[in-house]
Amino acid sequence: MTREEIIEQVNSMLAEEFEVEQSEFTPDANLKDTLQLDSINLVDLIALVQMTYKITIPVGDLKQIQTFSDLYDYIESHQA
Repeated sequence: MTREEIIEQVNSMLAEEFEVEQSEFTPDANLKDTLQLDSINLVDLIALVQMTYKITIPVGDLKQIQTFSDLYDYIESHQA
């Protein structure tokens, strides 16, 4: 899966799940702020990404994923 495909799929999935317009998703935008995530929603986000991409995101790695670009990078570097 290419980076462009990851970005398109992630943005579509997050827009639907969190009811936020994709136009607000810029690479440098903060995930938590843009999606208005509380701790429960953050768990939902991680579960959704893990199930969709068949990857595991350890708790220690969550601190590295602050922006949309960080999320795309993480998925791209950990996909099978």
